[in-house]
Amino acid sequence: MPLETLLSRDYDVSPALVHEQLRARYGPVAPIDLLGVPAWFVLGYDQVLSVMQNVGDVWSKRVDTWRAYTEGRVPADWPLLALLQADNMGFDDGERHHALRAAWDAALRPYQDPAHPQAQMLERAMLGFCDELIGVMTDGTSAGWADLCTQYGRPLPLMVANRMLGVTLERGEDMMMDQWRLLDGPDSAGAYQRLYAALLELATAKRHQPGEDLPSYMLAAKPDLTDEELARDLFMLPGFLDFTGSLICNVIVELMTNPQLRAGLPAGAVEETVNRVALLNPALANLTFRYARTDVRLGRFTIAAGDPVMLSIAAAHADPRFADALSRDPLRSTRAHLAWGAGAHGCPSRRLATKMTTIAVRRLQERFSTLKLALPADQLPWRASPFVRAVRTLPVQYELSPGFTPTATPTAAPAEDAGEGRQPSRSGFWTFLRKLRRTQ
Repeated sequence: MPLETLLSRDYDVSPALVHEQLRARYGPVAPIDLLGVPAWFVLGYDQVLSVMQNVGDVWSKRVDTWRAYTEGRVPADWPLLALLQADNMGFDDGERHHALRAAWDAALRPYQDPAHPQAQMLERAMLGFCDELIGVMTDGTSAGWADLCTQYGRPLPLMVANRMLGVTLERGEDMMMDQWRLLDGPDSAGAYQRLYAALLELATAKRHQPGEDLPSYMLAAKPDLTDEELARDLFMLPGFLDFTGSLICNVIVELMTNPQLRAGLPAGAVEETVNRVALLNPALANLTFRYARTDVRLGRFTIAAGDPVMLSIAAAHADPRFADALSRDPLRSTRAHLAWGAGAHGCPSRRLATKMTTIAVRRLQERFSTLKLALPADQLPWRASPFVRAVRTLPVQYELSPGFTPTATPTAAPAEDAGEGRQPSRSGFWTFLRKLRRTQ
């Protein structure tokens, strides 16, 4: 059977158009070529939800269930292989997945329960991070040009990640830069090794000196985690929060290009707007592979045991069987969308991601009187990714709200972070963010 090339120039420009062409040709499931590897692309809402719910344990996330992989037919340098080989909660099944998921749920609970002091402190920290980033990107000017993606939406979750990990300021800057390189940079392999080494060192330190932070909470929930296991699982946090950064950017784009959606903000419906954008333009457009444990009928095809399927959240949301039943009121949404997943592998940080996105968007409302795109909406550059649908840059013209004077100097770290007698250094990451404003 001929395969359809998924990642193409047409897909980068308009994935929705490619989805509809595939749907018209094949129905809810289509055979695709993904960077030289064959897979099944699932576009139908019912089919995507069925695979997620995984009744009967038909689907696996473990890469060793992939027949082509175990038979040596996947090239060692295939760009997505390292991700799919990740030995952590996101790519496991059964009892081990259940135990790791329980540890994640327990470790995230203090950050996601509004009544918990940790959640309240984190919310105050997010507000401070937003103001710091606004100060850096405006750089003392009341009006001008900024990039709300690279200078605001994407670095904010990395700052939150470092706070949750409980890293010192100096190490945190190095880790933020490597998280950036891992996602978009030319030194992704080196960044991966440095990040893993840093997370392994952090895991070892937290075992011997626990604190009020995510690694310590995970060890308390699952004491038998080895340092190596904890380090591998902590790698998921930057991934969770990169998704959040993409969602922040998508919400900003939709608000700038959709007047009806923007009209709902004065009523204070920011969280509902976030949910609506997760439906209209999900940041995690496609999910990583699941593999059939046995032959299974899906759409018009029989998926052979060991074959991979790639679930498309964006395509599922556009499926007429789902989309035609939605309210046309732009201020009303539905919780039946799949942007947060479903079943055993549903997103464990959903409430945290929603809270962070809501705070980020609301802070822009409070701090700016004017924000408008600095180029036509159809010229926004989108990240070329098999999984994420988000802009690479988001240039805007801005005017600050009267009475708000941001500082361009980031808040100093606590003394215990900086080390007694030492001034905390913010040179690397913050100089990088300032350069974005001056050179683009």
